[in-house]
Amino acid sequence: MQTDLAPEFRDTPEGREADAILRTCVHCGFCTATCPTYQLLGDELDGPRGRIYLMKEVLEGAAVTQRTQLHLDRCLTCRNCETTCPSGVRYGRLLDIGRGIVEAKVGRTRSEALRRTALRKALLARPLFAGAIMAGRLAKRFLPRELAERIPTAAPAGVWPAPRHERRMIVLEGCVQPVLRPGIDAATARVLDRIGISALRVPAGGCCGALSHHLTAEEEARAIVRRNIDAWWPHVERGVEAIVVTASGCGVMVKDYGVFLAQDAAYAARAKRIAELTRDPVEVIAAEWKRIAPTIALDRGPLRIAFQAPCTLQHGQRIRGQVEEILLAIGHSLLPVADAHLCCGSAGTYSILQPVLSGQLKVNKLRALEAPRPDLIASANIGCITHLESGTRTPVRHWIELLDERMRDVGGAP
Repeated sequence: MQTDLAPEFRDTPEGREADAILRTCVHCGFCTATCPTYQLLGDELDGPRGRIYLMKEVLEGAAVTQRTQLHLDRCLTCRNCETTCPSGVRYGRLLDIGRGIVEAKVGRTRSEALRRTALRKALLARPLFAGAIMAGRLAKRFLPRELAERIPTAAPAGVWPAPRHERRMIVLEGCVQPVLRPGIDAATARVLDRIGISALRVPAGGCCGALSHHLTAEEEARAIVRRNIDAWWPHVERGVEAIVVTASGCGVMVKDYGVFLAQDAAYAARAKRIAELTRDPVEVIAAEWKRIAPTIALDRGPLRIAFQAPCTLQHGQRIRGQVEEILLAIGHSLLPVADAHLCCGSAGTYSILQPVLSGQLKVNKLRALEAPRPDLIASANIGCITHLESGTRTPVRHWIELLDERMRDVGGAP
């Protein structure tokens, strides 16, 4: 693709990066066939190729309108198009740049700006969010059905083993997961403890920064990322092996810290190192499988499981098939799921900001997941879990919890 960037972008780091990405696009349109919003709306501008043209026009100095912003807002950032693209177009990064520029030029209406600010503040303030969820649970039967379905049932976390091993890994707790599903991180800690790795909680860390980043509050996002790096760095210097991120959506963000702070001289090197250390739980488990396998209790009866592979796992982190292999290895039956590459519609705050499109995608995904009549739906991302759970009576759980239940307590490894 030929480009001619406007002077205001031509010599900026983001402009040069966007220009390089644009030039890799060859207009083939393969991405369009796998774009969830194009499939729903049938509008070229609601597919990756059309959005790329819109961003190209913006970068070349064309007028920017709320219509441009609407088409970019409708993107789920599922990155399915990146998996499909034969030219390796870094669409997700281009979208980050394009959204930031459009936001600065167009802005938001007063009501929309307040809505987005309220979302950020409510979800980032854990005590406030926890209080709201607790109140919602108490009043659930009096709430409208659509709202009540979004409030998950409380579940105990279970024991988090005290650090006792020489090998250590940090577990990112995030912002909403400790409130909605505290058992996911606790299950991860128990799994790691059984194979001789202590899982550390670092209180000064918190949200990964993705929430603010995807709502184009870039300075807030950078501040959160720097805070996490500051909190984790002393542990990195003392030899932690990895930063384990149990929500695949957060994992994509933390693995991008090096890119996100590449222009920050004070943090760039540390951000790159943090990104290199970041692991999804399945990467850790796969690397330790020879030691894990003897602890698995295969006599506890198989479940028929439909696995929903989050976009952030299969397209963002490019991790495919590993969770499924583990579910089979621990004795469960894995069922075929049609269109497994397509997004469920959660996408962070997308389900709140784009409820109609998100709802249609959820219905489609649940139809595919429930078609083979599973006992349980498994996933790898808290957003997908709560989103899907609100539309089905079939239990929806994180796969690491299933592994935790299958592992015998062997007293830890040396």
